[in-house]
Amino acid sequence: MDQGASQKEAGNISLDARIQQRLDPVKKAYEAFLLKNPKHAKAELAYGSFLNDIREEKDALVHWEKALQLDPKDPASWNNLANYYGHNGPVEKAFEYYTKAISLKPTEALYYENFAATVYLFRRDAKNYFKITEPQVFDKAMALYAKAQELDPQNFLLATDIAQSYYGMKPTKTGNEEQDRKASEKMTDDALKAWRKAYDLARDNIERQGVLLHFARFQINAGRFEEARKNLNSVTNDMFAGTKRNLTRKLEGKEKAN
Repeated sequence: MDQGASQKEAGNISLDARIQQRLDPVKKAYEAFLLKNPKHAKAELAYGSFLNDIREEKDALVHWEKALQLDPKDPASWNNLANYYGHNGPVEKAFEYYTKAISLKPTEALYYENFAATVYLFRRDAKNYFKITEPQVFDKAMALYAKAQELDPQNFLLATDIAQSYYGMKPTKTGNEEQDRKASEKMTDDALKAWRKAYDLARDNIERQGVLLHFARFQINAGRFEEARKNLNSVTNDMFAGTKRNLTRKLEGKEKAN
């Protein structure tokens, strides 16, 4: 190992040690409080969230489960445990726990958003768990997203998550060319409508230009070349130069092919 690499490794170890020095007092404070208050559900929940934030997920699970035992009517415990099972399995438990969290607090947008993302990402598991078809899985995810957006209509990041979902969707093929064409056009229109909502909620010009690239991508794939070019020309920020260049090449290639 060369000297530069050795110094870098030593620096990383030193940084980790400093971070640990700052975290240890927080851990000890939580543990001391819980030792004196062993039935404090909120503290168990908070300590679990702290441990999860510092990537000690298995220890977080222990405290979240304890919080749930102490207060089974707290929806945050159900949601946090659902998040854990969504990342670590079994996914079926995530579906069950999100459902419970929502039943306890049906006005919390975050629970619907988390549930929607998990259904969307684990489509095969959702299909088997809910005994529905794959198109119905998409419908379920989008219905959950719609409810989240209804409860939190000004959330730009939520709007982009919803719009991003259309990248994974494809209309069901019927064998009828005209029907399939219309279904494809409708899906493109729905995707652009979702991205339009995100654009309207964007908090600055950087976010707006990022959305324009998504407009262009869907328009290129749908053969709407003039609209795509107009949106690409509106993207001027250097941070998007690489993506803009790649999409412009794709646009020119498709135009040439047609």
